Amino acid sequence: MHEAVDRIEAAWEWWAAAIDESQEGRWVRDTVERRVIADITVATQCLHGGRVPPFIDDPLRVRVGRIAAWAGVIRLAARAGGWTLSPVVGHQPPHPARMPELLSGIYAVAEWGEVWLARSDTPSERAVAAAEHFLAGPGSMEDLESFFYD
Repeated sequence: MHEAVDRIEAAWEWWAAAIDESQEGRWVRDTVERRVIADITVATQCLHGGRVPPFIDDPLRVRVGRIAAWAGVIRLAARAGGWTLSPVVGHQPPHPARMPELLSGIYAVAEWGEVWLARSDTPSERAVAAAEHFLAGPGSMEDLESFFYD
């Protein structure tokens, strides 16, 4: 659980750095960045059927797979924009923070789903729920577009 919490805390820090830059007018997204955010929203909104996390009615492996699916979406988004994803745990987000930092923060949590799938042991219910809350539901990455004022 500790590793997952570290990732989620770092992810929120990197996410907040990028969103703050945007909301304070220091980062105005270009056309590619707007389209990438729209594509992320479309690609991930169907993953839970509109339910609010934690998705305790689903088998744990399905829940972890849903988290891991975000990793592929974020990697594709980074490639589409020509951005490089950076490790976030143990690192402060650079300033100014922009799209690469935003995607890196989200990827840190999504990638953990892939790590969990590759392991033979079962992740804790709390860690999975924390990742689900980061990625889906009100105020989460799922609502990403609403955080931009441009």
